[in-house]
Amino acid sequence: MKEYVVIYEKGPTSWGAYVPDLPICFAVGKDFAQVQRRIKKAIAMHIEGLKEDGLPVPEPVTRAESVQVAA
Repeated sequence: MKEYVVIYEKGPTSWGAYVPDLPICFAVGKDFAQVQRRIKKAIAMHIEGLKEDGLPVPEPVTRAESVQVAA
C-alpha cells in the first residue's frame, strides 16, 4: 500500500483536491467530506488505469506539513 499526499483547496463554492505525485489526478466536491471521498476514488482509478496501460505507478515522494507563524 502506498500513501500519497493530497492537497485540498477551498474555492468560493466548492472544494478541490489534487495529488502532486500523480499528475492529472484531481477531484472536486461541494464540501470537504465529498472531495475527500472523491479524491480517494480518483487515486484508485488513476493507479488502476496506469497498471492497465502497462505504465509505472509513480512512487509517493511529496511531503507536506503545516507551519505555524506569528501573524
